[in-house]
Amino acid sequence: MTKRLFKTLGLTLLLSVMACQAQERITVKGTQFFKGDKPYSYIGTNYWYGSLLASKKVGDRKRLLRELDLMKKNGIDNLRILVGGDGGKYDYTVRPALQYEQGKYDADLLDGLDFLIAEMGKRNMYAVLFLTNNWEWSGGMSQYLEWNGKGPIPVPAIPPNTWPQFMSYTEQFHSCEPCMEALNNHVRFIIGRTNAYTHKKYTEDNTIMAWQVGNEPRLFTVENEAKFTAWLNNIVDLIESLDNYHLISTGSEGLNSSNDDIEIFKRTHLNPNIDYLTMHIWPKNWNWFKADNAEKTLPTTLENAGIYIDKHVKVANDLKRPIIIEEFGLPRENESLTAGSSVANRDVFYNYIFGRVAESVKNHGPLQAANFWGFGGEGKAVTADGHWNPGDPLTTDPPQEPQGLNSVFSTDKSTLEIVKKYNSEFCKK
Repeated sequence: MTKRLFKTLGLTLLLSVMACQAQERITVKGTQFFKGDKPYSYIGTNYWYGSLLASKKVGDRKRLLRELDLMKKNGIDNLRILVGGDGGKYDYTVRPALQYEQGKYDADLLDGLDFLIAEMGKRNMYAVLFLTNNWEWSGGMSQYLEWNGKGPIPVPAIPPNTWPQFMSYTEQFHSCEPCMEALNNHVRFIIGRTNAYTHKKYTEDNTIMAWQVGNEPRLFTVENEAKFTAWLNNIVDLIESLDNYHLISTGSEGLNSSNDDIEIFKRTHLNPNIDYLTMHIWPKNWNWFKADNAEKTLPTTLENAGIYIDKHVKVANDLKRPIIIEEFGLPRENESLTAGSSVANRDVFYNYIFGRVAESVKNHGPLQAANFWGFGGEGKAVTADGHWNPGDPLTTDPPQEPQGLNSVFSTDKSTLEIVKKYNSEFCKK
């Protein structure tokens, strides 16, 4: 650190910047996160495709670096990232896949994951890495079932398949011993890595805030609770045995992952190795918000979101753990897919969510952070209907959804200003 920097910034300001940005381990004490010995609260984002963008062969590293810099400029230092993608042979799924066959990995995409984590470390950013997916768009549990003899995946977006068919198919995962063991092997493989760029073991890298079991693991049926809970406890305990340095979470939606029963959500999260809780809020998907009737349905959306948050915060208080709203999104005006279309309704929704986090942080409540869905950066829809094809620019919208539907683009200045405002306040705490 140069003398000129001391003179330019002044010692007080410099120490303040260092305290806010220093790359320290994230821990949990009671219902709060800590960065080193200081409380840590944040507005982060979902950036599931980060490691694909970091690929040498199919990615765009210059774009990645620009986007990381822009996020950092707006105070975003926490990114929720997919570790992989499995199979990759179907339309509407992530391609190429990190695990293209069971137990076989694309070396280029592993290198991309290392590069992403290394670049995040340079910027004092933190990663929440989720290890599988309940949904077909990245393979996940349904791909393990196909690999282990349960028949082709009934991809919902490909006729004649439907969501009920897919749900019944994927529920089998918690009874499929070879499927669960294959996922365990994936967990062992990823957690056991050493970063090729930093030469740090993943288990010792402060850039990693947490391992997350998966994206939205769910029971599917009340009858499946015992099997689901046994599986969840086993994989959480496995992660803890491999890495007791980092935090662990499940990636649950909350009520929607728990047959709309808050007591099930609580029961399935009793394991003390689960360090913090999560919830997701999707007003369009849950029929709260209608883009063609935004004036009437936006107030209802805020009211319903408040009720949903309150139910989960109560569980967090009961279990004495922090909780994060780690997914939430809203379409642009009239569900437009293009950057430049209005995000006024989304800004209102985001402002409400961020305000709830800020209020909780101020009052030392368990709601400590939020990750919006998500940062689409310089991505864009190429086709008129937003369908994604391999080689198209990646956005935060997964391949089965119209590209740009829920994306916060680099040009969405009003939204990023709201994010920056709240992160500035949290950084001062």
